[in-house]
Amino acid sequence: MNGIEVRLKNRLGDFSLEVGFEAPASGVTALFGPSGSGKTSVLRIVAGLLRPESATIRINGETWQDDTRFVPPHHRAIGYVFQEASLFPHLSVEQNLRYGLRRIKQSEQRIVFDEAVSLLGISGLLGRGVQRLSGGERQRVAIARALLTSPRLLLMDEPLSALDHTARQTILPYLERLYDELALPVLYVSHDPTEVARLADHLVLLDSGKVLAQGHASDLMTRLDLPPARFDHAEAILEGSVSAHDDTFQLTWIGMHGGRVAVPRQPIPVGHHTRVAIQARDVSLSLSSHSDTSILNILPVEVIDTQEHGETQLMVRLRLLDGQTLLSRITRRSAVALGIGEGMMLYAQVKSVALVG
Repeated sequence: MNGIEVRLKNRLGDFSLEVGFEAPASGVTALFGPSGSGKTSVLRIVAGLLRPESATIRINGETWQDDTRFVPPHHRAIGYVFQEASLFPHLSVEQNLRYGLRRIKQSEQRIVFDEAVSLLGISGLLGRGVQRLSGGERQRVAIARALLTSPRLLLMDEPLSALDHTARQTILPYLERLYDELALPVLYVSHDPTEVARLADHLVLLDSGKVLAQGHASDLMTRLDLPPARFDHAEAILEGSVSAHDDTFQLTWIGMHGGRVAVPRQPIPVGHHTRVAIQARDVSLSLSSHSDTSILNILPVEVIDTQEHGETQLMVRLRLLDGQTLLSRITRRSAVALGIGEGMMLYAQVKSVALVG
């Protein structure tokens, strides 16, 4: 079977870990949950760095661990990127990269030196000592070094958590490009919903050592029975493609079946697949489609479900014509006035849209 299969049980003191999930053979699977939910432990077990009481780990049909077999870490074709870039301080950037490369026979190299350097945008850093790098530059070098081991699986343990906001925003486009261009499965640990929304295709939600849910990231982020929909900054991720550019008003239109949304003009070609993020607080609801409004983004939707959000607000889960889901947080008073109920057809008026990938 192609893909990732993980089944494990372990106890560390009072903490019990019992996790089982399957993930696609390519793309980013995010292990998402609060601190202490077991995310890093799962990653370390997959890497073979921690031996649990029992585990079954298979990667694209190859068994790395079960009741009778244990493949040691150095024989598992993994690249591991930690929270802090673990570079050799006495070596230059290029020497750090070639250290990872020389471990792999030339006939087995799936990612060559120039490709890794280009993907992470570090050609101008090769001659520098690592002590002269910023935090974001160090992490880009660490990721490139992991890639040069030609892994079959890339493990990333909150690689942006030690960076400030500016450094995170700088490195995210490189990660998006990396995941888009390499047919490489990634397990990505994070407790940051913004990172997950921007990067993840598949999502495994963890809490207290258990799997709450797993599935397509955009679906799970909007399910009202799961934690992400209860965040103050709850948002939905919609997938579409660039349908047109408006050079007069400097807009780029992202098209989906049955609707489109506008973002500030982007230098990306028509037809390019992309993602947009829409926060629940930026979506108001209407019984009819208005033309006498300053809001450009108006989408026909169907009410799937509702849930109270605090004492005065209601979270509404909505289905677009193409089946994608959207969230709207409105006051309970507005919900009563509109008569909102399951199956009702409405118009979602979106005040702000962010391009995220």
